[in-house]
Amino acid sequence: MKKLINWKLFFILLVVCIITSLMVLPYALSLTSPAELIEDSVIESELYTDAELLDEELIEEDFLAVEDDSLEDEIIAETEAEIVITPFLIVISTIINNLILFGIAIFLGLLLSKKIGQEKGGFRLPIIEGILNKENKSKEFKALLLPSIGLGVIAGVLIILLSIPFNKAIPEFLNMDPIPAWQGFLASFYGGIAEEVLLRLFVVTLFVWITFKIKKTSDGKPTDFGIWLSIVLAAILFGLGHLPATAQIVPLSGLVIFRAILLNGIAGVICGWLYWKKGLESAILAHFSADIVLHVITPIVVSLFL
Repeated sequence: MKKLINWKLFFILLVVCIITSLMVLPYALSLTSPAELIEDSVIESELYTDAELLDEELIEEDFLAVEDDSLEDEIIAETEAEIVITPFLIVISTIINNLILFGIAIFLGLLLSKKIGQEKGGFRLPIIEGILNKENKSKEFKALLLPSIGLGVIAGVLIILLSIPFNKAIPEFLNMDPIPAWQGFLASFYGGIAEEVLLRLFVVTLFVWITFKIKKTSDGKPTDFGIWLSIVLAAILFGLGHLPATAQIVPLSGLVIFRAILLNGIAGVICGWLYWKKGLESAILAHFSADIVLHVITPIVVSLFL
């Protein structure tokens, strides 16, 4: 019986995606201050408690003030205790959620990629697949290494240059605290690997498969138009996927949304093209290189001049 997918490849990708999803946690957690969580919890609890006590008219106004003070101290103490164990809970939640998310995405991506694969490795993982088949892929890897890294660096530089006018129009981006380089370095593994698995292996492959079912070439392959449409749509989704993190910095507006789509879309289109022409490994290298430029080299350079 023919296997649906390469299960060795499936589990390798799944384990790596789980590991990189944990590596991005220091950066993700830095977006939310524990002090803000305590303050928000106190305010919400005070509002609820005050309303409940006033409705029931159980105590005197002066006694209520004393109770509010003690209640606030108690809430802060309890919240601080919860914050101590929150990282552990976040790690467990991250592992469980991503096991499901990436498990489904990788399975469908590998399954559909078999139906639309190209002779030269497009929509596949030619290097890793070859290694698993005990083939020598060093020559092929060296051939895609420099072009992939080079295009990733170009994407990172383009994003930096194009972000300048947006930063002038949206001052919140200029006033951001710089990301520590070590957090950016760890987050780059998530961007380069996990996001490429989701956006290219799964989303682009799914879209190409849909267009392939609608229209194919005379020799039974996806059309170039269908492939480019899939790459662009996935790049737009890639940009929109960054909006929750952006909303932690600045209120969302039309300009902010356009910025997210444009800047992230640049990397999305480049990585999508590499996935099509050379395979997922090439897209991973490019994305990782772009993130290193954006989240490691740039903060270090900026810190030297500030």
